[in-house]
Amino acid sequence: MFKAVCFDFDYTLGDCTDSIVAGFVHGLTGLGWPAPEREAVRRTVGFLLEDAYSMLTGDLDPANRAKFRVLFSEVAVERQRKETTLFPGAPELLRGLKAQGIKTAIVSTKRGDTIQIILDNHGLGDTVELVIGSADVTRHKPDPEGLLAAMDRLEVSPKDTLFCGDTVLDAGAAKNAGCHFAAVLNGTTPGSAFARFHPDHISPGLWDLAEWLGV
Repeated sequence: MFKAVCFDFDYTLGDCTDSIVAGFVHGLTGLGWPAPEREAVRRTVGFLLEDAYSMLTGDLDPANRAKFRVLFSEVAVERQRKETTLFPGAPELLRGLKAQGIKTAIVSTKRGDTIQIILDNHGLGDTVELVIGSADVTRHKPDPEGLLAAMDRLEVSPKDTLFCGDTVLDAGAAKNAGCHFAAVLNGTTPGSAFARFHPDHISPGLWDLAEWLGV
């Protein structure tokens, strides 16, 4: 159906909730804010860390936003690399796409090196041709910069590319890049939120996505 399939990571392929929440608690309390509730943090997953900080605090000060990333990383980065689990069907989907000769990439606001280590830990490092993380772009989703860069490096056109993600940021990036989009409901965004983007498919999970793709 497609020559390339690109994925978001958090709440699309992987679940880093515990380590992300720990990072938010450390970062926010370190800046004098109360510890956030778990569900409040979960609703920010997929946003750039600095934007998530501002969403939870209302603080737009650039210095504090930058300090939050540093504090978050002190706790969360190493834990994410060690503790992240994959959603059911993720290994089979990635291996199946590779077996069929379909190019794959990950385009995420998470650090690219962290994503690569997580994939390697699960024996999937060779299933993804390309990882574009937060440091690899200057404009983040829903800006299409990351997706456009992935398609350029994979040498595929938007009409031949599917992007799979769990947030409206992902849907917006696909729309702005001119490629196809499939919503994956592993996160906190309900299926109804994607209606205005007219997704090609809405998957309750990765087994369904694999079946739809014929993998």
